[in-house]
Amino acid sequence: MAAKWTGGHSSSILCLNVNTEGLVASGAEGGELTLWDGTGSPVGQLQLPEADDVTSVVFSPRCPTKLYTSHGETISLLDVRSLKEPTERFHVNEEEINCLSVNETDSFLAAADDSGAIKVIDLEKKKVSRSLRHSNICSSVVFRPQRPQSLVSCGLDMQVMLWNLQKARPLWTTNLQECETEEDGPQPAGQFFNPPLAHSLSVASCGNIFGCGAQDGKVRIFRVTGVKFERELEFQGHSLGVSQVLFLPGAYWLLTGGNDGKVLLWDVSGDVGKQQKSPAKSLQRRKAQALAAARKDGKLNKVALNDQAGVLPKLSIKHGEKVNWISCAEITGSKRVLVADQSSSISVYPLPEP
Repeated sequence: MAAKWTGGHSSSILCLNVNTEGLVASGAEGGELTLWDGTGSPVGQLQLPEADDVTSVVFSPRCPTKLYTSHGETISLLDVRSLKEPTERFHVNEEEINCLSVNETDSFLAAADDSGAIKVIDLEKKKVSRSLRHSNICSSVVFRPQRPQSLVSCGLDMQVMLWNLQKARPLWTTNLQECETEEDGPQPAGQFFNPPLAHSLSVASCGNIFGCGAQDGKVRIFRVTGVKFERELEFQGHSLGVSQVLFLPGAYWLLTGGNDGKVLLWDVSGDVGKQQKSPAKSLQRRKAQALAAARKDGKLNKVALNDQAGVLPKLSIKHGEKVNWISCAEITGSKRVLVADQSSSISVYPLPEP
């Protein structure tokens, strides 16, 4: 059973983040922002102006008292020691912001929005240094650890992109639907009703491995090699869209949350840790073996691709509600997964140790 953190919100919680000192921030519909201590008690609350939904909250990696929040088309910088008026405001996006990311040197902030734009703000100069773009809603953007000039993004255009802040064009782009069609043959008619719209990204601590969750219920793991990335692993994680993916710090353990109300924990270290030189070849080889075996049986069995990959969840939590956001915190010496859903409370589940 989950522990419940209550009393901080009156509406659906949309986003979560945890700072290095264990302070949790949550943003909700109607402009509600709440800070929580490790025991689940609200220690600060703020009503942001215009009552726009708080869609993303991100603590500064360098300064745990600085909290960046997006509400509507606005980004507000707050001081968590005194949760009052924002210390700074940026209004550079033209449509609602879906995701914020700060690089580890706290020098750049990226904001992805409904127009497909990613506005990259130079935090020292306090102005936009780059405008990057998807052709549809940009749902997620993440700076890569150990590479403060590099970021990845994904969107409802089914594109996953690798960027460097020196360039306005992506270094590398993958279309998830084209990948499916090329490698798996023509899609059944039903598949077109559930295209791989990309919802969420997370980059592992090494900075080279990242995961993507999509509307088709699949989780895809990529490896960055130089100025491109290749798909290394793919597995069916959920029966409905994967709304959230999150690599745990320092490990190749991946949390996923879905519209099917499940939260799953995956250990992909055996699959991504070994393939240092040619990441895509192992996936292609496994797929080829699975396809050959399926054809031998006279039918194309999609499940065989998953079985060949050998990826099964290490932990399955039947949360029951559509997952809006997941985060991870250390509470009383143990790791916990925090889950935000359609309700006004945060659910807290224990995690096994790596």
